[in-house]
Amino acid sequence: MIIPVTTDEQIEITAALAKKIWNQHYVAIIGQDQVDYMVDKFQSTNAFTKQIDEGYLYFLIQHEEDFCGYLALVVDEAAEKLMISKIYVDADFRGLGLGKQLMDFAIERGREKHLKTLWLTVNKYNTNSIEWYKYLGFNVKEAIQIDIGNGFIMDDYLMEKPI
Repeated sequence: MIIPVTTDEQIEITAALAKKIWNQHYVAIIGQDQVDYMVDKFQSTNAFTKQIDEGYLYFLIQHEEDFCGYLALVVDEAAEKLMISKIYVDADFRGLGLGKQLMDFAIERGREKHLKTLWLTVNKYNTNSIEWYKYLGFNVKEAIQIDIGNGFIMDDYLMEKPI
């Protein structure tokens, strides 16, 4: 089941998931210091609350009784694009098709709003995710580097696919 994140309790659940998932997945790619920095800056209760206030749409996915992943979308109607800001599934629940459910959910939201392109950014060294996105029809559009402060750089690919 996929539900919108609308309450403080749901935001806290999402932030707890973010901390767990980022520590499971990204330490090997970007190191613990950058994971800690990015979780605090972009994946915390305060960050999520601010992003929701700015128009981000957050969703939790549940498997049986457990919340095990989340999705954040940003609609750009003028550009006819939908950004997947965040799409994450707890490692304990991977292989159950939950990521695909979240992706299908995002695509459906884009179609409902008559958007033409779905896009995201992914770390260049996150090879498993890049391969998964390619399998789902995404293509690398460009390489980007973003200074996120504190001496850290996001070294990403921008990927997109038609909706």
